[in-house]
Amino acid sequence: MRPEQRAGGDYADRMADTPPGGPPPPSPTAPAVAVAPGGAPAMPARRLGWRRVLVLIAVFLLIAACAIYMVSELNDELGVEALLIGVAAAILPVPVLVACFLWLDRYEPEPLKYLVFCFAWGAFVSTAASLEVNGFAAGVFAEMGLPTALTAVLVAPFIEELTKALGPILLLVFRRREWSGITDGLVYCGLSAVGFAMVENILYLGGYGYASGVDRYGPATGAQQVIAIFIVRILLFGFAHPLFTSMTGVGLGIAARTADRRVRFLAPVAGLLLAMMLHGTWNLLPTLTQATGQALIMLYGFIGVMVPIFFGMVGLAVWLRAWEGRLTERTLPDYVRAGWLTPPEVAALSSLGRRHAARVWARRVGGDAGVKAMRGYQFAATRLALLRDGALRGLDRRPADRERTAREERELLDAITAYRSFFVGRDPQAPAGVWDGRRYHLRFPDGSQRPVEAPDEPVVPIPVVLAPPPPPPVFPAGYGWPGPRPAAPWPPGHP
Repeated sequence: MRPEQRAGGDYADRMADTPPGGPPPPSPTAPAVAVAPGGAPAMPARRLGWRRVLVLIAVFLLIAACAIYMVSELNDELGVEALLIGVAAAILPVPVLVACFLWLDRYEPEPLKYLVFCFAWGAFVSTAASLEVNGFAAGVFAEMGLPTALTAVLVAPFIEELTKALGPILLLVFRRREWSGITDGLVYCGLSAVGFAMVENILYLGGYGYASGVDRYGPATGAQQVIAIFIVRILLFGFAHPLFTSMTGVGLGIAARTADRRVRFLAPVAGLLLAMMLHGTWNLLPTLTQATGQALIMLYGFIGVMVPIFFGMVGLAVWLRAWEGRLTERTLPDYVRAGWLTPPEVAALSSLGRRHAARVWARRVGGDAGVKAMRGYQFAATRLALLRDGALRGLDRRPADRERTAREERELLDAITAYRSFFVGRDPQAPAGVWDGRRYHLRFPDGSQRPVEAPDEPVVPIPVVLAPPPPPPVFPAGYGWPGPRPAAPWPPGHP
């Protein structure tokens, strides 16, 4: 590579040495994105077709019916007083658990409606189905003269993990483009498990805790049993259901980012089976402890099996949390070469710390509207990186999918252009400049103008005007280059 082609600095060196691949990004033109009141651009809205409306209505009615059924069943089982106490106690850990999963999804937060759907699915649909199947199995075991405790080991793990995962699986089937990888699988499946655990805890806290204690010795004993069950079941073992279902989330996340049909099928199946096995093992420990009277079985199983798996999953989640940041640093240089972005902008997207610094800078130069525009810019850029990564992985096999990807790519690029134009010229401390695809051309207060290399480790985007590139070569429709890649470098501004 010729010296004058380098953008300067360690990061720019890495960017320049990244080989372009896949479908070439479109050439920059004037953005076609609406500007919301207050000056911040708005993401393009999607049309709501009648089929989607019918599906949404059907899903809403299913969840509502299951919610009514569960409230009725719990009220009949516990009574109003025990039900209210169980609900109050079971809701306490929910905000903490939900916040933990939302913490994982900081780079590209998932739509709120999908998060609510997964939580409600686990809380009502999964619990309703599991309650019926487990009750039926317990009756069958009783008729056969077998202990009903076998239901917890042989039946509950399978029906509960299957129904908890069914909601996220439906999202993967019908909204695969909303999945960015394993992180989304952990979030969707984790929230479904949190919803399931909340309703299950209502039964334990209100029924086995308060109602049982009141029937035997009075309200004081009921309150003591609620506290004891809360400490053991929630404070000590509250991670159990999310841990089990996270195995399925890993499998679904792998399936969402692969073009291999075998992996798309086998990864979720393997994750679901692992979740069932882990759940069954967990339920087997207290069953064996009660049958043998050996408390060490529960202790050894908890410390030797569950704790290592828990910390292993926490480590995986923390590592995956930064995956989308690293992805932007690997993928977006294609758009730097095409003239859409500058190297500092890509570097400023590579970590949460740099994104926070960019929002602080945006507030200084643009106020609240500036922060809103910067958040939209960062979200659109992350979506763009995920979209291009999917194209490079070959996720879009059908021509209609490729056309949709190209259309979404252009919408995101136009949105990014509109967002970044909100900052151009607003910072009096930044000199006026133009980025030509390789270096900056800055104009200083004395009227002089000279080229400046990109900084080594930028922490905020530098709002400069992007130089218009020459007309791009014409390629036929579809992904990929029409022939062998030319040996000579493309003109400035093109990958």
